[in-house]
Amino acid sequence: MKRHFFTLVLALAALPALAQEPIRFNDDIVRASGLRDTTWRYMVLTDQIHHQGLDTLPQMVFWRRIINLSPDSGLVNLGHDRTIYATFSSKDWNALGDSGQVHYRDSLRVAHQLADSSRIFFTLGKNNFYDVNAVIPQIDRAIPIFQREGVDPFYAQAILLIESPGKTLKSNAGAMGAFQLMKGVAIKMGLKVNKSVDERKDFDKSAWAAAKLIRTICIPYTNAMLEKRGIAYKQSDLWYRLLVLHVYHAGAGNVEKALAVINPCEGNIDLIKTLWHTKAGNFGNSSQNYSQVAVAAMLELESLMSTTYLKPDEVSSPK
Repeated sequence: MKRHFFTLVLALAALPALAQEPIRFNDDIVRASGLRDTTWRYMVLTDQIHHQGLDTLPQMVFWRRIINLSPDSGLVNLGHDRTIYATFSSKDWNALGDSGQVHYRDSLRVAHQLADSSRIFFTLGKNNFYDVNAVIPQIDRAIPIFQREGVDPFYAQAILLIESPGKTLKSNAGAMGAFQLMKGVAIKMGLKVNKSVDERKDFDKSAWAAAKLIRTICIPYTNAMLEKRGIAYKQSDLWYRLLVLHVYHAGAGNVEKALAVINPCEGNIDLIKTLWHTKAGNFGNSSQNYSQVAVAAMLELESLMSTTYLKPDEVSSPK
């Protein structure tokens, strides 16, 4: 999908005067207004998603549908590539019963000439969790924080869109806040987390800690794994950014185990696509899905913003 219809406008004069030292913004950071309001906010606009054809993949179609679908409905889909076969209300799907669901899956395998081992899922919608509109102000707030810390704001945007969108939640594993930091990690990054205070709930401090985690742990370990295999990389490449996201989510050890299974000899978007089908250690289903959901959420964000963008060059960071 070409995005020539987007108009990039150099409009430094239109940006508000902000305090503190100047920040050099990444080339893919723009100012955009939402379709539901006229406030201009920072966002990352990643053309590589379109140039590399990710926007048309069945995985992206599936996850965008899931992001917008209510939990009282679901999609019948092929586990391998998330091809969608049908939409059911959860009530109607449950009414089929176990035997009816098995028969329905078998009929799909026959109709689509699938192997008997092909996994077919019924996945409920998750618009009660994903709220892209609610995340937009957080992205705008986090981008300058990441820039100030010398960290690609792509990570801020992706993590905010999929970890705890527009909310301050605590996961079953104990991760807390907009960036879903575990207690031990947060403390190691310099936050206070004890019985009386939990700075993971403070958005700015949590963003700062997440940026530090990516800069000091995720990126160095990603680089080491690639250099170990003689794989060249550019940190601005989409595949590299998605690999770092996998390290942020699954941990470097689990990503290393997955790479050991794949044994890649070069870095490209095909490496990421292969990770979507690779299991190793604790790199399982949620890890496989992580970068898929990130890209789908990026596309959803893009669809909610205006098609005219202000392109910041050098502006001042907010307080």
